[in-house]
Amino acid sequence: MLTAPRPVAQERLEAITALEGDPAAGEALFWAGGCASCHAAPGAEGDAKLVLSGGVRLKSDFGTFIGPNISPDPDAGIGSWSVTDFANAMLAGVSPGGGHYYPAFPYGSYSRMSDGDIADLFAFMQTLPASDVASLPHEIGFPFNIRRSLGGWKLLFFTDAPHVAVSDDPQIARGQYLVEGPGHCGECHTPRNPVGGFVGQSWLAGAQNPEGEGVIPNLTPGGKSISGWSASDIAYYLESGFTPDFDSVGGSMVAVQKNMAKLTSGDRDAIAAYLKALPERANGWE
Repeated sequence: MLTAPRPVAQERLEAITALEGDPAAGEALFWAGGCASCHAAPGAEGDAKLVLSGGVRLKSDFGTFIGPNISPDPDAGIGSWSVTDFANAMLAGVSPGGGHYYPAFPYGSYSRMSDGDIADLFAFMQTLPASDVASLPHEIGFPFNIRRSLGGWKLLFFTDAPHVAVSDDPQIARGQYLVEGPGHCGECHTPRNPVGGFVGQSWLAGAQNPEGEGVIPNLTPGGKSISGWSASDIAYYLESGFTPDFDSVGGSMVAVQKNMAKLTSGDRDAIAAYLKALPERANGWE
């Protein structure tokens, strides 16, 4: 059936399985991907952010999604998963049991990740502390609790194609990979249509805050949020949390900035270069 889950192609899964993941490289991806922001316990700081027991509540128009336990615990977490299971989840939004994951888990962005990065991230996550805290069920009502319908959503909106054509410059290309892939910046900074798909022509142009207060800023040169910032201003903000006007990061961006501060300076520079290369877009929430 058209709406049935479609795992990653067997040939690609075999290629990923054959790789020897590097936990050190995987740690950088862990922070770039913001894994702790959704899967550590609410309010966790320091080393506690590496205990991925879940519990963060993500409000949306479709209900409240609750981050599950993805620690290496074999029963409560993903300790019994193979790298094949992990690849199917990250790249195709398919569970080990063969079901669809809700796109609140941003596999729509992670699907752009390379085979090597998937293997490295899996290797790192296996080194983290196990937690036996049980995952809580999502609070989703009818008809959105019918997971088979997600197959139709994937047919309409799930793609690993680039969101914009910018440049072949290696630095910009690296920034595009980080922003559109593991960084999944568009998940918050791009408006969505009534069924939760990205409004493609407004990529990174900002959106209504799903929490109901204010808006998520427009990151393109067409918005006022950072259009006057230089690439070095953007990179410094990601590193320090301070704007060119000496204001400090706030709201949900606090956790994102803390994650970005753990990247290399080269990767932060690449993200900034990509954002400066984006086409101008009008504010996505207007």
